[in-house]
Amino acid sequence: MRASLGAPGSMSLAQVSELLPQEFFDGIGRGELPSPPIGHLLDFVPLQWSSGRFVFQGTPDARHYNPLGSVHGGYAATLLDSCMGCAIHTQLQRGQGYTTTDLRISYIRALSTKVGPIRAEGRIVHIGRTTALAEGRIYDVDDRLYAVGSTTCLILSMPGTSPAPGTETPGRSE
Repeated sequence: MRASLGAPGSMSLAQVSELLPQEFFDGIGRGELPSPPIGHLLDFVPLQWSSGRFVFQGTPDARHYNPLGSVHGGYAATLLDSCMGCAIHTQLQRGQGYTTTDLRISYIRALSTKVGPIRAEGRIVHIGRTTALAEGRIYDVDDRLYAVGSTTCLILSMPGTSPAPGTETPGRSE
């Protein structure tokens, strides 16, 4: 699915907890739900998503530069954190959320305005009842690799909710 985003904004945890992940991401992608403000701030958008996978597209520009004249490493880290976390989110149950507990990034080459559009692809490696592991990569349009990352996320019940009995996905383990 390709996004057609609405205005930036956020929803309350109670509102998000009522939606299945696919409903949540589809609603954002169709512009029916507010798009995350971080995407507007750093100029990246959701490009594709499916169960266990999430892709963002961004375009590095001079606003993202560090004092040395290349894109700040935090830009790539934010895209990787986002695509990997969202990949995990796609397999959560209604009423579940997550938070990043560990983020590891290896930079392969520097990003600059000359690179053009990039895509950050996140995939689940393992998901259990309380933790999940995902990996991500950033590529340019010619499939040159710029950064790789991995994350561990803690899976939690959103405040005021508890997953319905029997909603645990079979085959998941810690």
